[in-house]
Amino acid sequence: MRRTRDFLRSLGLPDADPATVPASAKRFPDGAQYRVEIPSVEGPEALEAVYAEADARGVVVHRVSQGSGGMLLTRRELATIAEFARARSVEVSLFARPVAAWDTSAASLASGGGSLAAQVRGTEQLVHVLEDIRRTAEAGIRSVLVTDLGVLTVAERMRAAGELPRDLQFKVSVQMGLANPAAIRIAERAGANTYNVPTDLSLAQLAAIRSVIDIPIDIYIEAPDDLGGFLRHFEIAEIVRVAAPVYLKFGLRNAPNIYPSGTHLTPTAIALVRERVRRAEIGLELLERHYPEAVASKLPAEGLAVPV
Repeated sequence: MRRTRDFLRSLGLPDADPATVPASAKRFPDGAQYRVEIPSVEGPEALEAVYAEADARGVVVHRVSQGSGGMLLTRRELATIAEFARARSVEVSLFARPVAAWDTSAASLASGGGSLAAQVRGTEQLVHVLEDIRRTAEAGIRSVLVTDLGVLTVAERMRAAGELPRDLQFKVSVQMGLANPAAIRIAERAGANTYNVPTDLSLAQLAAIRSVIDIPIDIYIEAPDDLGGFLRHFEIAEIVRVAAPVYLKFGLRNAPNIYPSGTHLTPTAIALVRERVRRAEIGLELLERHYPEAVASKLPAEGLAVPV
C-alpha cells in the first residue's frame, strides 16, 4: 500500500487516520472553537420555542436548521422567520427541496436506493431546487441546506455571478454522505461553507478530515434514529478539541420524523425542539466539566449567516 499512501500525500491528503488524535488549531472567525445548532426547527412557532427554551436554560443557540424546506413555508412565514433571526442575530438554515425521495422516484424507495433519496433527479428537479434556494434567499434567509453536489456546484456559480446573494451560505447536509477527506475537500472547493459529516465517524476520522479542510464541521452529538440514533455526549470535549471549528448539533433519539412538517404537527414540533435544547444543556454541561477552556462564540457572532 506504500505507493498509494505516497500518492495521497502528494495530493495533500492524509495517508492514514491518525493513531494519536491531534488538537485542531483552526477556529471560527471570532476565535471560537464551537457553536451550537438545533436541527429540525420546523416553522415560526418552533423557532420561537427554541429561543424561549434556550433563554430559560441559559443555552446560547447560534444556528437552527430546518428539514421541510423553504418550499413548504409561505411567504409570510419566511418573512416572519427572517425577521426573528435578524432580531436575535442568529442563523436560520432552510433545506433546499425537493429531492428524489420527495417526488415520484421509485428507485429512491427501493431496498438498495437509500443513497439516492437525497439526490436531485433530472434537470427539472435541479431547476426546482435552485428556484427554492432563490425564493428562500429573496425572503431574506442567508443559509440553505444542500444535499446534492450538482446543486452545490451550480448554486455556487450563481452566487459568484450575483444570481444569488454573495453572503448566502451553503450548509451541506449529512445526507450528502461524503465520509472521507478527499471527498469532503471536493465539497469545500465546490462552495460548501459548512459540512455535516456522517454521524458515526470516529475521532481519528474527524481529525483526518479536519486536516485538509478549513470550513466548519457540523456533527450530531445526538443523532435522530434514522441517522443512527447515536448519543455522543461523553465525546463532546474531544470532538470540540479535534474538529474545531465545529457546530455541535443536538438532534433527538426516540422521536418521530415529522418531515414534511406543517401546522398539523406544530405541537409535536414545538415539544421536540424544546427537548433538543434541553439535550444541548446536558451536552454543554459535560463540555464544561471535561474541557472548561473550550471557547464558544458569543452572539452576535462573526461570520454567522444572519438574515438581512
